[in-house]
Amino acid sequence: MEYKTKTLAELKAHAHLASTKKALVGIDGFVDKIVHPVDQRSGPGDQFTPIATIAEFGARISSAAGKSANIELAPVLEKLGGNGPIMANAQCAHGIQVRYLGALGKTAIHPVFTEFATKTNAVSITDPGVTHAAEFSDGKIMLGSMASLDDINYEHIVSAMGAHEIHQCFSESDLVAMVNWTMIPYLSAVFNDFLEHLLPNVSDNKERIFFFDLADPEKRSKEDLLEVLDIFGKFEAFGKVILGLNLREAEQVDQLLGFEPVKNTPENLQVMAARIRKALKLDTLVVHPTHDAACATAEGTAYVKGPYCEKPKITTGAGDHFNSGFVTARLIGLSPAASLTVAVATSGYYVRTAVSPSLDELAEFIATW
Repeated sequence: MEYKTKTLAELKAHAHLASTKKALVGIDGFVDKIVHPVDQRSGPGDQFTPIATIAEFGARISSAAGKSANIELAPVLEKLGGNGPIMANAQCAHGIQVRYLGALGKTAIHPVFTEFATKTNAVSITDPGVTHAAEFSDGKIMLGSMASLDDINYEHIVSAMGAHEIHQCFSESDLVAMVNWTMIPYLSAVFNDFLEHLLPNVSDNKERIFFFDLADPEKRSKEDLLEVLDIFGKFEAFGKVILGLNLREAEQVDQLLGFEPVKNTPENLQVMAARIRKALKLDTLVVHPTHDAACATAEGTAYVKGPYCEKPKITTGAGDHFNSGFVTARLIGLSPAASLTVAVATSGYYVRTAVSPSLDELAEFIATW
């Protein structure tokens, strides 16, 4: 795997730059309750057999139609969640100087965010949502309660952070990452306010990276999705935009833009990334299925296979760790292929350990996977 050797060389040369980079990350916040739906219980505590797959879970639910069912959700872990906090935590582990803006508690920071809020000098806008993440061997089902996220709008952001401080934070940041568009009803309006009221007045930095993701936009209308995709391109006037999509999101966006569906092959992943990037007029488009990843930039396209894990310790947050790895790598000047390798390694390390890796730990992992 030649790309692994090149990645290790680039990491060795550039990893020291991570501590010089500043990031503003937002903008959600969830209390994640990781659960395993129970198939059969043989005793108290962890003495049970979980429902193994989403298909089996779906069959169990379908069998209750016209009747009823009682499905136990066995608690595994309660932790901080949300695309933004998980990505920010991963970037902290990489050594980036991270400031967080999001939904961590209205009157007080929720206990699961206490340590995180301290290390990221966080500013909270409102209360976090709550997610029950049911994990299976072939994916996860996220059951969320998120009414509090309706409070995330530009007025409340300025009120929480202060006009001067938000101006200074944007000016100083090498990265502005605003994620989880799907779950935040007014986020498109927030982006437009950033473009109109904030960014024209911050320090000019054409190397500043803006990172966005959608977070499963299936429940949003086609009109809403087309609107925000157009908005992303407008941030190119103030820096370089990276849009990260998982495979399902990429296929949805690709179809919405009028392209013919293609089979999932390494070559077609790159084709899809390139044509979405061109259509949206973005600096970088990243597509990450579970087994591999591809990206398109002005330099062309790149593809890598990832260290797929058959029996992960955790899957919730894997995509956010991928995003963190890719953006950190681009921030410190790694090539597209090396950035993809760092991204799949960050995700691969996390799903095996439930720990966000440092760049040194990533280098060791890349060398040995």
